[in-house]
Formats: sequence, structure tokens, C-alpha cells
Amino acid sequence: MKKLQLIFTAIIAVALLASCGNSGKDKTANNKKAKSITGAGATFPQPFYNKIFKGYTKDQGLLVTYGGIGSGGGIRSLKDKIVDFGASDAFLNDKKLADMPEEVLHIPTCLGAVVAAYNLPGKPELKFTPELMEGVFMGKITNWNDAKIAAVNPEVNLPDLEITVVYRSDGSGTTFIFSDYMSKVSAEWAEKIGAGKALQWPVGIGAKGNPGVAGTISQTKGAIGYIGSEYAFAMGIPIASLQNQAGNFIKPSVESVSASAKGEMPADTRISLTNTDAADGYPISSFTWLIIYKEQNYNNRSQDQAAQTIKLIDWVVSADAQKETTKVHYAPLPETAVAKAKAVLSKVTYNGKAL
Repeated sequence: MKKLQLIFTAIIAVALLASCGNSGKDKTANNKKAKSITGAGATFPQPFYNKIFKGYTKDQGLLVTYGGIGSGGGIRSLKDKIVDFGASDAFLNDKKLADMPEEVLHIPTCLGAVVAAYNLPGKPELKFTPELMEGVFMGKITNWNDAKIAAVNPEVNLPDLEITVVYRSDGSGTTFIFSDYMSKVSAEWAEKIGAGKALQWPVGIGAKGNPGVAGTISQTKGAIGYIGSEYAFAMGIPIASLQNQAGNFIKPSVESVSASAKGEMPADTRISLTNTDAADGYPISSFTWLIIYKEQNYNNRSQDQAAQTIKLIDWVVSADAQKETTKVHYAPLPETAVAKAKAVLSKVTYNGKAL
């Protein structure tokens, strides 16, 4: 994994050197026109980003490349200043913000769901309570015909089949969203495992990225894991309905994910939506963010490179891009979130002056 990340980092560095002229000896760097925009990070929103960035490249004639290397990789790439933007499903907390070399801004781009996806014969529709989620993902429930699963799903003929938990092996915003939810609904999980992008799992097998987890689940009878909903829909993997705070069993949809975001968003846009109290809300929903430096003149990036980056991100939160969300099983930003995102973008500077 480290080798692949190093290779990808090298590719990004070459791309930025070509597009930005990142040489300290180049006195004309500030005047150079942007040739490409490069980002890296979360795989959770990658189907959405791939779709809209392809369209933007075609319409604007400016190449936008995105590497789905996980939220942890995206944050590291931005910290190392080798990308124009990073992408993460886990917003940086105050401690991590302080650890960045310069001030970082968060721009929400869409809403998505993390789902419990499984592989069982006949593809039965299952319901999961928070207690079942704790039992299965902590390795306390080890067989699909366990009486606790059967009690919640009396209409399903559950197989006598061992449960194989599949988790993310890389630093992952999807893991953060999932574990943030689990920490809210399970005191034992909060104490023993906690919330984070990378965890010490008590049981299961690891796979890299949402595609890796989805592929492992689809190839392993008896498997269950957590993935972005788009990957489950795309591969035809069954997903469980989850019981929310109101006691309702909810499946992820544009409507149920949007319902989770009915509350107020802070000015810096950093907010957790998991375990929503909305009666019709899906309980493992989240915003996902692009992350950038407030001051865009770093590593001799040209002013045009900075301006084109902000133009792209402003377009991502616009109506033209947001209408594409539902086509790939995401939910668009609420109007209040769009307003907050644009307010954040208005703070961006180049040499201390607003772009």
C-alpha cells in the first residue's frame, strides 16, 4: 500500500510541476496559466467526482484529475502540498487543523450514506438494530442464524453460515463515518474501539478503498462490511435497513440522507450527521468535503492555478454539478450548505488578497 501511495504521490508531483511550474528558480511562476488541476483523497464520493470532473474537463478544456487514495491519503497529500485540493469524509478536528502547515478550509460537496452491505444466499432483505451492529462488527455475533439476528428478522430464513466482517485497511473517511456512528450508539464500541479513520479491529479482514471492500464482500459468502452506498448499488450487493433514533428502520435514499441534514450547519461546515434524530433520516449519513489552503500562494503556484482551482470548487457546489448527485446515488447539498460553502470560498486569498 505504501509503495502504491508513493507512486501516486510521484505522479501527482510531476503533474503539478508541469501545470504550475513549481520551481523556486522560476521567477515567472506567478504568471503561468493552469494546464491541469489535481486532487486526491476519499473514495466514498469518488463516483460523483469522476462524473462531474469528466464533464468539467470536457466543457472547460482544463484537465481535472482525481486519485481515490482514501481520506487519509488526501489529507497527507494536501499537507505535503502536492495537490491543488484534498478530499475527505472526515473533517479535520481542531488538533489536526493545528497540525497542518497553513490554515485549511472545508467545502462540503454532497451527502452520502455508509451502508452495511452483505453477501447471503438469496439476497434476503435484513433489518439491523444498533445492538445487532455492535454484536456483528465487534465479533460477538459470529453466525448468520444467531437468535439475535433472527429476532429482528423473523420472516427471513437465515443460513447456518459464519459471518466474515470486512473493514477498510487504509486510512478512510468511510471508516470515520461508520465508527463515529457506532461510537454514538454503542458505549462499548466507544470505549474499546472509538472513532477514527484507522482502527484496531477486533475481528474481520481488511481491504483497501470502498472498491476493495465491496469486491471482497461480493466474493465472500457470509461477508458483511461497510461501504459507500453507491458501491453497493453499482455491484448489486444487498444492504440492511438500519434502525434510527426514532425506532424506524430506514434504507438509504436521496430522501432519507437529505433528511439527516435538516439541522443547522456551522460557519466552518464541520458537522457530524450520524445517528440523526430525524424520524425519516438514515442514521449513517454524512457530508463529504474538499479541503484546500486558505492562502493559495504556496510552492510557487501561479495565481491562475489558484483561481482555476477555486473556480472548479465553486462549480462543484453550483446547481449544474449538484444535479448530478442523484444520478450516482448521492444527495445534493441543501441550500443552506451551498451558502455556507460559498461563504468559505470567499475567504480564499492569493498573496493575502481575495481571489
